[in-house]
Amino acid sequence: MAPRILAFAGSSRNGSFNKKILSIAAAGAEAAGADVTRIDLVDFPMPLFNQDLEREQGIPENALEFKRLLMAHDAFIIASPEYNSAFSPLLKNVIDWASRAESEDEPPLVAFRGKTAVILAASPGALGGLRGLVFLRMLLANIGVTVLPDQQTVPQAFKAFNDDGSLMDGRKQEAVLALGRKLANTAGKLNAK
Repeated sequence: MAPRILAFAGSSRNGSFNKKILSIAAAGAEAAGADVTRIDLVDFPMPLFNQDLEREQGIPENALEFKRLLMAHDAFIIASPEYNSAFSPLLKNVIDWASRAESEDEPPLVAFRGKTAVILAASPGALGGLRGLVFLRMLLANIGVTVLPDQQTVPQAFKAFNDDGSLMDGRKQEAVLALGRKLANTAGKLNAK
């Protein structure tokens, strides 16, 4: 059975560089036989996580829908912009909401534990979002996601892409495609066990 991969970027911006590299990695995963679901977090608006709001109104419907998508997939491709040396607040917020239990008997972090992921970033800066990936990797590991060691960044992203969304640097294009393939292959092997 083909591994199911959920692909999303921690950016809501139109023309996001991170959505572009996410699409390349997702294409690599599909080429390796994975069933990839691409979503845009702009379609899942959520309030800032607040325990008072959760207690009074419950988990927002968009957060529950996002959590169900996480649970229905074996692995994740996540691309995030870097904001002040960390990953995006949008990404942190959706992860926080999806980490919440819907009932007292729900196992902890059910949407994340046992999942596999690759992470990548694109940024106008010289490091390509690398510093933000350090924190994203740490967060995902802490909530039970196995993050593959390989990752990719695209520095100076404002001049890195062709009009069709591919990367001008052929080696970098292949590296991002390979990241998607590697996740598909790893998730496929884990599924077979």
